[in-house]
Amino acid sequence: MKTSSTTDRRFLHRALELAQLGAGLTLPNPRVGAVLVRGGKIIGEGWHRRAGAPHAEVRAVADAKKRGHPAADATLYVSLEPCSTHGRTLPCTDLILREKIARVVYAATDPNPAHAGAAAKLLRAAGVEVSHGLLAAEAAALNRDFNWYITRRRPWVVAKIALSLDGRIVTPPGDNRWLTSPAARRVAHGLRWDSDAILVGAETARRDNPRLTVRLPGRRGKLQPWRVVVTRSGKLPRHLHLFSDRHRDRTLVFRNRPLTEVVTALGAWGVSHLLIEGGGKILTEAFRRGLVNEVAFFIAPALMGTLPRSLEKLPAPVPLRDVSYTPVGEDLLCRGLV
Repeated sequence: MKTSSTTDRRFLHRALELAQLGAGLTLPNPRVGAVLVRGGKIIGEGWHRRAGAPHAEVRAVADAKKRGHPAADATLYVSLEPCSTHGRTLPCTDLILREKIARVVYAATDPNPAHAGAAAKLLRAAGVEVSHGLLAAEAAALNRDFNWYITRRRPWVVAKIALSLDGRIVTPPGDNRWLTSPAARRVAHGLRWDSDAILVGAETARRDNPRLTVRLPGRRGKLQPWRVVVTRSGKLPRHLHLFSDRHRDRTLVFRNRPLTEVVTALGAWGVSHLLIEGGGKILTEAFRRGLVNEVAFFIAPALMGTLPRSLEKLPAPVPLRDVSYTPVGEDLLCRGLV
């Protein structure tokens, strides 16, 4: 049963706002927010904070009780269909029944074919009123990476690169300045925050000696994403930050393996959101193999006239949809879905 109530929309919007607080922290679980309401007023809120931690519904009920409100006869608003099977935590449908919650309104159906719609059937059979479908598209967009991963067991792949107006990715020899602005680099760290693995080619690792770490002031609670290097020869200096800093145990090296195989292996490893940072050869192969789901291109207002170019020849154009252009400092961020 679908609902179009203005009140339901308002509280579901709040659940979506809460879900967004888990961005970058919950993978490979979805971002989920929940709001418990009685008499038109919020009595409890919660969101999923990390895999293995209490789900949003559990936190909302706990928050209500902390405020002195029982959950019985209340309405629970959730951004995603409550779980109905045992995993690392107990099913949220058990909680709903145990707490005698009278009504459940959720936005998006669980994309896992094994679970989709199961909660609604179970709860209705027990006498709980269930509505769903309102703001479903917004809720699904919030968990694009999870939805892709849970149905395909392959990570959602974001291709990120910084390039000049003439499509170059390095500054002239002897010029050690960054291609993009500090503001753009902060946003790039936000892309890392949203990921659970960051991939580069061996040439980028040797030339740039990147750390590939998440460095955002005030952000805590996230495990350093896996740092992945793809190499043919395996010749990678051991002094590189990737092998010598305090996160060296979070570095993976794939030697002489096709990129498609690497991405598949990362999915089996539990990586659900992969950020490819370069270089041009790796990004080109990712596009050629149809591995890229989303692009994030930072365009700097400069002409370099250098080599290499950002991408090599592609067999066909790659059209984008849902494209956005955002000024970031002096630069322009272009994002879109492939």
